[in-house]
Amino acid sequence: MSDTPAIEFVGVHKEFQSHGETVHAVRTLDLAIGQGEFFSLLGPSGCGKTTTMRMIAGFEDPSAGTVFLDGKDVTGVAPNKRDVNMVFQSYALFPHMSVFQNVSFGLERRKVAKAEITRRVGEIIEIVSLTGMEKRAPREMSGGQQQRVALARALVNRPRALLLDEPLGALDLKLRQQMQVELKRIQREVGITFVYVTHDQGEALTMSDRIAVMQGGRIDQLGTPREIYEKPATRFVAGFIGTSNLLEGEVRSIDDGIATLSSAPGDCVLVPVPGSVAVGDKLEISVRPEKIELERGTEAPSDCSVVAGTVSEVVYHGTSTNYAVTTAAGPEFTVFDQNAANADDLAVRGDKVFLYWNAQHSYPIGV
Repeated sequence: MSDTPAIEFVGVHKEFQSHGETVHAVRTLDLAIGQGEFFSLLGPSGCGKTTTMRMIAGFEDPSAGTVFLDGKDVTGVAPNKRDVNMVFQSYALFPHMSVFQNVSFGLERRKVAKAEITRRVGEIIEIVSLTGMEKRAPREMSGGQQQRVALARALVNRPRALLLDEPLGALDLKLRQQMQVELKRIQREVGITFVYVTHDQGEALTMSDRIAVMQGGRIDQLGTPREIYEKPATRFVAGFIGTSNLLEGEVRSIDDGIATLSSAPGDCVLVPVPGSVAVGDKLEISVRPEKIELERGTEAPSDCSVVAGTVSEVVYHGTSTNYAVTTAAGPEFTVFDQNAANADDLAVRGDKVFLYWNAQHSYPIGV
């Protein structure tokens, strides 16, 4: 595989004029996306992710900076001169054409030989699991099947990169989850670089090799799904990716790289810290709800972080129970407790509890 990035942004900035004001949609973006990578741009509406994708496709030109595809400067190059394809939330299939005709349309426009068209369409239809449906019209297919046709039509041309702009947004939850797994499988089989735009954290975590979390036109954090979930770089990332409990405190002592924070009387919060952290420093930490154990009783566990609280809400989810716990340490804590062992012994509202977790599950933000 080539070391040259499939897609690269160097100092890219994009601004718009809106009602007499300058809107900075993307701010000084430096980014390299590898060959054959499943890369997601993740963030809330207005963060710049769709503008970034449109600059890859050529639908928008950067106000400053350079866009490269396979090492070639394509800044200002027309969309139809770039070797990329896009798939949108609206499938935009031709309703009067069959599946085969929809998929082969681009090849026919390029005057590819009929035998080659038949071979390539057959290959891609098999990859997207639509074998036997070649003669169907789009109206005779489910939403998930139509999405597969749109994917096949984009992939049959063998683009250098495939750009997907929230393509699963129109599907129901169960089908969307199935298609997430299918998309990753398809991407592995065809080996093409996928760039996926979404505001859905679960989608990005499920499918991506790497994720860029964007806010305000900038990348807040770039990393693997595990890195971003387990070690959020900013308060925004900690809150945007899944659910996170955020806790502030002052470093009371440091022993062998583990700091003890003062958060509330009687509580003990432990967190691994780098050598740059000193006694007296203020820290903010993130703790994921599934890392926390909930214990009823009057005696706190030892050798771990412990926070006392009162159960304020209980929500049963079948496989787990979610607790909201009010504490003196700060904001309300959220705890996800698996029901495998204790489904018949749930805490109830008003119970006095201890929340405890391993020191390694506290992550300091921004240090």
